[in-house]
Amino acid sequence: MEIPEKSILNSVEAICGKGMMISNKGQSLELFFIDGKPDGMMTAEVFNWTGHVLMAPRTRLGAALKRPEASYTGVYLLFGEDDEGLLAYIGEGEDIADRIKSHDTKKDWWTTAVLITTSGNNLNKAHAKYLESRLVEEARRAGKIRLDNGNTPPRSSLSEAAQANMESFLEYLMMVLPALRIDSFLAQTRPQTKTDSGSPATAEEPNTVFELRTPKHGIEAKAVLTDGEFVVLSGSRVSPRWRGKSSHHTGYSKLHGDLVASGVIRPEGELAVFTESYAFKSPSAAAAVVNGRPTNGTTEWRLPDGKTYKAWEAEKLEQEAVT
Repeated sequence: MEIPEKSILNSVEAICGKGMMISNKGQSLELFFIDGKPDGMMTAEVFNWTGHVLMAPRTRLGAALKRPEASYTGVYLLFGEDDEGLLAYIGEGEDIADRIKSHDTKKDWWTTAVLITTSGNNLNKAHAKYLESRLVEEARRAGKIRLDNGNTPPRSSLSEAAQANMESFLEYLMMVLPALRIDSFLAQTRPQTKTDSGSPATAEEPNTVFELRTPKHGIEAKAVLTDGEFVVLSGSRVSPRWRGKSSHHTGYSKLHGDLVASGVIRPEGELAVFTESYAFKSPSAAAAVVNGRPTNGTTEWRLPDGKTYKAWEAEKLEQEAVT
């Protein structure tokens, strides 16, 4: 069964939409290692952003909460794990240090705290509650980590201007957190909608659609490149289970199982289908999940004319070297 051409074109047009992202221009991120160690306390700031992020291991919590910014109004994140796996908690407070000391030291599972404030302590209680609600929404949308929070807290009532300011604040925060190796808010699924402006988004290579076919198993998938990611398009028909010999608890086999469990891959008879477009970090990761076994994606993904991804990439690099 082939994926309809119209569906492919719609996916290519929409695939750049990633929800909360700032414009694709260079940004300067300043990381300061307070203890002089990469695994100790650190702060993160971006030029022209009022936000301030303090990250500390629980073993340095006392020192972290003595810092001036810890007593500011803002939101905080707790990360760790319990018997069921990775776990996080998102909270807010008018005095974050006081809130953590009175409420969250009773939680014994977390090992890292991230305090998010502003350099001039300009957030108020309504701002903090709005940010808390939005962060819980984004974490649940991404589905990468369980939350110790109960229900998603309601957004506080803000003026239109204040809400726009908080959304802008969040856009920068979503850039800073991954730089601190916190990717819990980054969804790998890609929406099938047009950009907010109403004009279609375009892929990095809008006319380049790669295909992977394994006729023996009826597998047929299509993918595009966008923003440095290899995105398998929704509607791609893939293996419903992991066929490789490696453990189901490691690597690509675990990723395949996670995508099935989350509904991104939905079994349909003897095959399965991608219900949403999904961004992989490499062609081989995408190919392994599609085939349900370790696969060299650079040779298995091909253009309609039969050219492999590897050959296409080599040609592209050669062309760019000349220009």
